[in-house]
Amino acid sequence: MEFRPMTGFDAPIFHALQHMLDATDESDKSVNAPTRTYVRDAKAMAATPADVKEYPNSYVFVVDMPGLKSGDIKVEVEDDNVLLISGERKREEEKEEGAKYVRMERRFGKFMRKFVLPENANTDAISAVCQDGVLTVTVHKLPPPQPKKPKTIEVKVA
Repeated sequence: MEFRPMTGFDAPIFHALQHMLDATDESDKSVNAPTRTYVRDAKAMAATPADVKEYPNSYVFVVDMPGLKSGDIKVEVEDDNVLLISGERKREEEKEEGAKYVRMERRFGKFMRKFVLPENANTDAISAVCQDGVLTVTVHKLPPPQPKKPKTIEVKVA
């Protein structure tokens, strides 16, 4: 089993930072600079921590999503083997007249996480449950291939 979460030095955020450092001149900014969408997605991936557990019959992905409803979360499979967990936490509107933020520390905005699934992941058997602010995505494993049984050939008399 090999997971290749998109983190570490291969993470898109590091590639985006490298592109920004390489863009030394305003004139070639359109050539070297990453798109806004790319930078936004890279930030969203870097700020979405996840735990991955392997069980005998499944893989389980656990992501904290405090304050989000199940309708705000999207779980998809791309390219037959990439699990994509994404969504958006919106900023609360100020409800009381005259109230203003003194400090804002809670994260809002888009979030996203991608995982390359192992070959034995059954992408047709995926379930997702969000309870008490924790999203749990279960990807069941395919059964191991059955070993081929020897085939007996009847020897006939000629």
